[in-house]
Amino acid sequence: MTATNDRTVTDLGDPITDEEIFAAHEGGKLDIGVPRAISDPRALAIAYTPGVAQVSRAIAADPKLAAKYTWTHRLVAVVSDGTAVLGLGDIGAAASLPVMEGKSALFKTFGGLDSIPLVLNTTDVDEIVETLVRLRPSFGAVNLEDVSAPRCFELEAKLIEALDCPVMHDDQHGTAVVVLAGLLGASRVLGRELGSERVVIAGAGSSGIACAKILIAAGVGEVTLLDSRGIIHAGREGLNWIKEEMAQVTNASGLRGGIAEALRGADVFLGLSSSQVPEELIASMAPDSVVFALSNPDPEVHPDVARRHAAIVATGRSDFPNQINNVSAFPGIFRGALDAGATRITENMKLAAAEAIAAVALDELDADHIMPSALDPRVAPEVAAAVAEAARRDGVA
Repeated sequence: MTATNDRTVTDLGDPITDEEIFAAHEGGKLDIGVPRAISDPRALAIAYTPGVAQVSRAIAADPKLAAKYTWTHRLVAVVSDGTAVLGLGDIGAAASLPVMEGKSALFKTFGGLDSIPLVLNTTDVDEIVETLVRLRPSFGAVNLEDVSAPRCFELEAKLIEALDCPVMHDDQHGTAVVVLAGLLGASRVLGRELGSERVVIAGAGSSGIACAKILIAAGVGEVTLLDSRGIIHAGREGLNWIKEEMAQVTNASGLRGGIAEALRGADVFLGLSSSQVPEELIASMAPDSVVFALSNPDPEVHPDVARRHAAIVATGRSDFPNQINNVSAFPGIFRGALDAGATRITENMKLAAAEAIAAVALDELDADHIMPSALDPRVAPEVAAAVAEAARRDGVA
């Protein structure tokens, strides 16, 4: 990756063609490796019958031994019902599978964790929970992926209650962790505290609500949350249950209206919707503002335009400075949770992950480097160590 003036350019070479894309996915992106060769009768007798019976007897006598003698303690189930896949929407379970395979490839590449994509032909929350409860002996953690809101909130809550292992909806919490990490970096560059900042979040889906929650937990001064109808506030008609809940803890200033009213004098804009924000609204923000325009492939405001008015600009793209990317979070979070033997992922574990990501960037921190690169090999181990320690402090490991 090279920098040209104030723009980062990813060296992809020639334009990527459809032929190249489909060829790379042919046969899928995953296979199962065998860490110990089965190349002679003795190895076969140890790996399978009769030797394997000894291990099965031992686990039957002490189920905790499964963590040592099977892959479950390192195995993440990547689960989706295909209802909110990338920017494609409700495309169904089968069409979501290439995305889930890709997620599994990222788990292995960045976290050293095996994972299995499980796409389910049901959108019924209770059916999904029952399915995963029945499959629980086969995996060590659950990564929910691309499940539509507001069902995703209910599904995650029920799974956390039903399963004795880490469960996390990455679209919610992976996004929230990296957003907080980026805001920590931006605030340090600007020499100000989170408690002094008013953050405006455009988008009240799974990621927007999770970001609002973690920013409040981290001590941000005020969060204003908007959906397609405007500012979410107490007493607004037509709010679903999760937005009603958020109306009680956001918008302390009692603002009414839309994005124009919300952004006037705001310190931080966080875009998590497909809406476009006019330049004049970015210009109406407070001095030394921060803009995180994270919609892909088209940010809510073009970075070059935002930079005319904002001190720090970030996107979800790799071809501009300050990419905010979930891959900085979820491999290390799950690795740390599994390393610690955690039974769940707590708020403190997520906060620790964000701090760990932000800390990796401290040596080169500036307006164009508020986050470490998503490819930085230091990130996942640092996140894993911080998450494992937080799990032990919280008593879930």
